[in-house]
Amino acid sequence: MNYIIFTDLDGTLLDHRSYSLEKAQEALKLVKENKIPVIPCSSKTQAEIEVYREKMGNTDPFIPENGGAIIIPKNYFRSLPGKENNHYIKIELGIPYHIIIDILSNIKKSTRAIIKGFSDLTPEEISVITGLDIVSSELAKERSYSEPIIIEGDADAIHEVKEKVSSSGLGFLEGRRFHHIFSPTVDKGKAVRILINIYKDNVSNAIKTIGLGDSLIDLSMLEAVDIPVLVQKIPEQYDKRIQLPNLIYADGVGPEGWNKAVLSLLR
Repeated sequence: MNYIIFTDLDGTLLDHRSYSLEKAQEALKLVKENKIPVIPCSSKTQAEIEVYREKMGNTDPFIPENGGAIIIPKNYFRSLPGKENNHYIKIELGIPYHIIIDILSNIKKSTRAIIKGFSDLTPEEISVITGLDIVSSELAKERSYSEPIIIEGDADAIHEVKEKVSSSGLGFLEGRRFHHIFSPTVDKGKAVRILINIYKDNVSNAIKTIGLGDSLIDLSMLEAVDIPVLVQKIPEQYDKRIQLPNLIYADGVGPEGWNKAVLSLLR
């Protein structure tokens, strides 16, 4: 049986505060020894994910910006449609970033809520909000398919923004620190399903897929895999909005839970 692991990063493989993957090292070593692909599937940008792929020694495909694209190293598969870009073949699923920003600009003018996106924030401001260092904050601004936003206002004002985003033809997804604005035709699950089919066409039909996440933003990814795993957000607490009949609850927060779940499933 060929396993493939799809994983969220922030709060799942990476510690929510320190962004460290140290507590998942044992499982990461095991998957590397067994040549099991680990596919980051994250709200992070391509540039951000590349940093963590290098830390892991990861050479597998990855999915940035909540399914905005599927990025595959050249020569990873026998044949593949898509745009060649530097060392990758890119299958673009989301609408271009500049269109999202233009639409969001009009929404800002028509609501009483204060909306601040990554395009409005400096790397220093992003660093203060997220805990990322300045270099990582700069990479987080290199967006192609989505815009994380902060909404300042009461519940009615926030609801108004959601309605306006929806009526403008964009998708809205609630996150932990930021809400995410993106193309409504894409999500993590769609990108995961496409990539699974590419693996089946190029590698083998005998594939068992594992998905790991921690929050509602990961639901579509977890629905798309054979074995969905939910890690704890804080000790002994899971995101209760995620309800799947075959869901596995990992024994631990973030990378600690990731490590235990992967070791248990593969051993």
